Amino acid sequence: MGTHNHHNDYNFSEQFKFAGIAKILSLVAIVVGIAAIAVGLLSSDHIMVERTYANLLLMGYYFTCVCAAGAFFIALQLVTQSGWSAGMLRIPQAMASVLPIASIVLLVIVTLGLTTHNLYHHWHAEGLMDPNSPNYDSLVAGKSAFLNVPGFLIRQIVFMGSYSILAFILAKLSYNEDLAGGLHSYKKSFKLSALFLVIFGFTTPIWSFDTVMSLEAHWFSTMFGWYNFAAMWVSGLAAIVVILILVKKAGYMSWVNENHLHNLGMLMFGFSIFWAYVWFAQFILIWYSNIPEETVYFYKRWEPEYKPWFWLSIIINFVAPLLLLVDRDAKRKSGMMLFVAILLLAGHWLDFYIMIMPGTVDAHRGFGFNEVGIAAGFVGLFTFLVLSKMSKHALAPKNHPFLQESIHHQF
Repeated sequence: MGTHNHHNDYNFSEQFKFAGIAKILSLVAIVVGIAAIAVGLLSSDHIMVERTYANLLLMGYYFTCVCAAGAFFIALQLVTQSGWSAGMLRIPQAMASVLPIASIVLLVIVTLGLTTHNLYHHWHAEGLMDPNSPNYDSLVAGKSAFLNVPGFLIRQIVFMGSYSILAFILAKLSYNEDLAGGLHSYKKSFKLSALFLVIFGFTTPIWSFDTVMSLEAHWFSTMFGWYNFAAMWVSGLAAIVVILILVKKAGYMSWVNENHLHNLGMLMFGFSIFWAYVWFAQFILIWYSNIPEETVYFYKRWEPEYKPWFWLSIIINFVAPLLLLVDRDAKRKSGMMLFVAILLLAGHWLDFYIMIMPGTVDAHRGFGFNEVGIAAGFVGLFTFLVLSKMSKHALAPKNHPFLQESIHHQF
């Protein structure tokens, strides 16, 4: 394994300049998001306040998931010693570097959701676990060893804290590798990535159980964690594709070509099918068994106001990538890949919407300024933070031992 990574045709020291229209739009989106949150929280309408907290949870969770997927991408490439992706690692590294901020944002949201406005009222409400209370719920009380405020918050802090620390260190080691060269940072990254994957793999299902599934505490699915992981992974891949294509259109990262895009397209295609498999398996087992405490989850989502979005989610997140990316050439065309990636990001927003809204907002159906504005705000925040991070370092990990393999990658 060598460290000679220089190639006369490319400038591996080039840095992305985050300025102009991209920066302005991201800042405008953040302002729109802040306005939407302020309008929602200051409203005298109780339902509007509920919608605001629910949308904050949705976007806070989505924001954290996409950044965590960036860290997962890095760790996976390092442990598998994949060479094809070396030239584009700065993008997921920037996403991973933002994970600590995303985690803090989500932690604040879930804490407020427990204290100020009870998003988790299905298990955190007065009397639910007190046998002498008229509100006593034996099913929820039976889960009190897991569903309690101290345990909930401790798990949130431990899980997101461990992901954030490991992700930050992985990104830092890569930047150090640019300065020091050699294999010291790479070897440390390899070991740290193995640790990250073990921790991430065992805890992300529990994290999704806590953050999203407990919004409807009577219902339980052992597939829910992997269903969320699939959505997280596809969304992270889509975000990487969008950033990569737009950065290349701006004239950067010339060493990344259609072969690298093809690999990303295969991952998006394959894991969209995996997402659909887990979605269908969870749905068909509950529908077929016809157990009331299980079917109530889908009964809510089959109400007239939710049912169109329920099926549209399947079309966007499974049927569309299946038909649009099945052809080899489609995965090598930046226009098609950009369209599908944006479609999947919107589709998995809808996926999380269907997961979160029915259990948190009883009287609201549909979309308005609250949903669109808060989503825009978080998109702007993600864009601003990730692109700002990318602008601080060279766009190529110039001393990565597999950079030459990535440059000459063909598929």
